[in-house]
Amino acid sequence: MKELIPAPSMLSFRKEVDRFLDRIREGDAFDLLSTSDWVPNMDFSEKPEAFFVKLEVPGIEPKDIEVLYQNGMLTVRGEKKTEMEEKDARHYRTERSWGTFVRNLRLPAAVDEKMIAATFKNGVLTVTLPKTAEARAHTIPVKTI
Repeated sequence: MKELIPAPSMLSFRKEVDRFLDRIREGDAFDLLSTSDWVPNMDFSEKPEAFFVKLEVPGIEPKDIEVLYQNGMLTVRGEKKTEMEEKDARHYRTERSWGTFVRNLRLPAAVDEKMIAATFKNGVLTVTLPKTAEARAHTIPVKTI
């Protein structure tokens, strides 16, 4: 009997549905209403001292990216500009995406707004959001009486 392996197109469809449902759970209505042709992939992680957001934005200049933090919401927007097509060129396949994008992410704890940093290396934007002292987890020792 043949194994049931989803076709590659079904895997792609499932990935898009998962991203859509993740955005609903995160409350990112702005992402859902985006008219962008593409949305950069994003990783969101946490360590005891900070949150980290990484976005894949190859082909974009750092000057074309805006990072904004306001009221617990991180917004990253930018534009991947199209290259001028050659006048008499014959295109057999065009798969690269371009256009504007907006990613919104509500953070689960307070961050120190003055210490937020954004760096760009090899097409990856990394935003470091240090937590406030109040937002960091504190271990409480248990004493015997």
